[in-house]
Amino acid sequence: MDVKDPGRTVQLELIIGARMRTRRRQLGLSQTDLAERLGVSFQQVQKYERGANRVAASTLLMAAQALGTSIAWLVGEESSGRDDDDDVFRALSRPGALEILEAFNAIPDPRTRTALLALAREMAAAGPA
Repeated sequence: MDVKDPGRTVQLELIIGARMRTRRRQLGLSQTDLAERLGVSFQQVQKYERGANRVAASTLLMAAQALGTSIAWLVGEESSGRDDDDDVFRALSRPGALEILEAFNAIPDPRTRTALLALAREMAAAGPA
């Protein structure tokens, strides 16, 4: 990574934040729960998860331990082997994205899920209002 490229640095913070949030949610932890484990406020965890604040190396280590994962996974160096992992985590870092996915997965009827997907695609194709 080119240290002088601020765009790549911001991208890394977004990836770390999205991975932290995804893993925290997988474990059923609240932001307050994680904040207590890290010794920071829940607002600070929110900032980490949005990529608004950089995560110090010591905090990254504590986060990996608290979330039962590795630093390499949090920074995107260790993945499932898929090249598009970063794209997925960037998409999940958008406000509401994870909630939409959880709600979609909770819809029991496959036809309703298909209809919702068609609606979302139609809205995306329409562009900004």
